[in-house]
Amino acid sequence: MVDRKTKKVWKKRLQEEIDAAFLYHTLSEIVTDKDKKTLYEKLASIEEKHIGVWVEYLKKNSLSYDNSLKPTIKAKLLSKFTKKFGPSLLSKLMLKEESSEVKSYLSLYKNSSSSQTKDIALLLARDSASHAKSLMVSDSKTTEPWHIAESGGILRNIVYGFNDGLTANFGLIAGVIGAAAQSHVILISGIAGMIADSLSMGSSGYLAAISEKEVYENERAMEAEEIRLMPELEIEELALIYEAKGIEKNEALQRAREIMQNPQQALEDKMHEELGLAKRQITPLTEGWITGLSTAIGALIPIFPFFFFEGSIAIWTSFVISMLAHFLVGAARSFFTGRGIFRSGFDMFIVGFGVAAVGYIIGDLVLKLLM
Repeated sequence: MVDRKTKKVWKKRLQEEIDAAFLYHTLSEIVTDKDKKTLYEKLASIEEKHIGVWVEYLKKNSLSYDNSLKPTIKAKLLSKFTKKFGPSLLSKLMLKEESSEVKSYLSLYKNSSSSQTKDIALLLARDSASHAKSLMVSDSKTTEPWHIAESGGILRNIVYGFNDGLTANFGLIAGVIGAAAQSHVILISGIAGMIADSLSMGSSGYLAAISEKEVYENERAMEAEEIRLMPELEIEELALIYEAKGIEKNEALQRAREIMQNPQQALEDKMHEELGLAKRQITPLTEGWITGLSTAIGALIPIFPFFFFEGSIAIWTSFVISMLAHFLVGAARSFFTGRGIFRSGFDMFIVGFGVAAVGYIIGDLVLKLLM
């Protein structure tokens, strides 16, 4: 008898394969490069075979599933976004998704007591790993992404900065409202909170990027020095890395020796393969002002109605648009976290409501203590 949790996992895997096939078809439709178009069509075809595997497996275990095999709303939104703005974001998300699937299927293989489930999980893990490597080649990447953490990039900074500004300032003005302040006081407090939070987040983003850059440059300098002073030892290390990736021992050693003939290439390989570090694509200054600006925009939402209205109209308008914004930013976060779009949006909605409630109660309590 299959338990409820296992049924849920199987159905989730089926839906992930449906979404993947749909999105690979989207990519194949819009790219102009023939090689990439062929690659995406091939990947979509393999994902469709995976769908068949899961459907057959669910049927064998007499489990119901959605016969329509439709993609989720999240996948449809990604498809529309990609058709309008280009394939860059989706191709990166698909690489991340394939990498995540490698981990998920290996975990399913490790934890399942069913030999049939183990066979399916291992097959699909290998396919996902193959897909990830194909996408890496397509995007000129060299590291296996299921082994390293991803920095996230500009879009992630925008979403998380916006989220921080919205939530922090919403809580702040809720506290001021709880203290029965007049509309102009609420507006001034909100503007001050917006400026303070955006400067704080912007400077934090800048300093974090500086630190990451310094770590990268320090590690690079150390590796370069090791290659210069201990070339034979570095050859052995590089050969072991290649061997761990499945290359035969003698071939791995030969490849390491060839690469060490070019110290610069050897350094790049060591940074990627041994340390899992990649050079930053944006500057700390750019990351700082993008994070700060997105925080300011998020913080502006709760105070925006107070520029035009007063009293209860301004308060309720602020509450409605802020709660809607919390849901939308939660839904946007789902593209990075992998959670369902509605679940992520609802969770953020509850967080926003909780922040507002706590802020209001504290403001009201402080007012009563001062009176």
